[in-house]
Amino acid sequence: MPYTARPATTDDAPTIARYNQAMARETEDKTLDLDTLTAGVQRVFDEPAHGRYLVAESDAGEVIACLMITYEWSDWRAGQVWWIQSVYVDPAHRRQGVFKLLYNKVRELGDQAGGVCGYRLYVEQDNTRAQKTYEVLGMTRAPYLVYEDLTG
Repeated sequence: MPYTARPATTDDAPTIARYNQAMARETEDKTLDLDTLTAGVQRVFDEPAHGRYLVAESDAGEVIACLMITYEWSDWRAGQVWWIQSVYVDPAHRRQGVFKLLYNKVRELGDQAGGVCGYRLYVEQDNTRAQKTYEVLGMTRAPYLVYEDLTG
């Protein structure tokens, strides 16, 4: 496979912010402010308790995908659930195993960290292509709906 996965560095922040902007436009038809996105991405690097990013690179060293991991404590399982968020694969590299590579890296890091009891993500209900990808990787649809009250 001509791709590798690695933990992101602050040098990747501008690309991650641009990919987040593209993902919001593509999946939700939302235009997000790049300065706000850049500040939000940088804050994850500055304050690792918020999460961490992984990126995938082509064999030419170009970052072609990213995702963010955030953490949820599960008192039911006495362990951490890692949430996979802000997934974006450059269109030229889709359907080539890039998300699978990143997902396997997430699981590898979770195994190394210890105490991780599961992995979750949310997906737009109309994004059937992504849903099929997740199912092929062994993820199952959870019986939950997401409610939110976002401010600011």
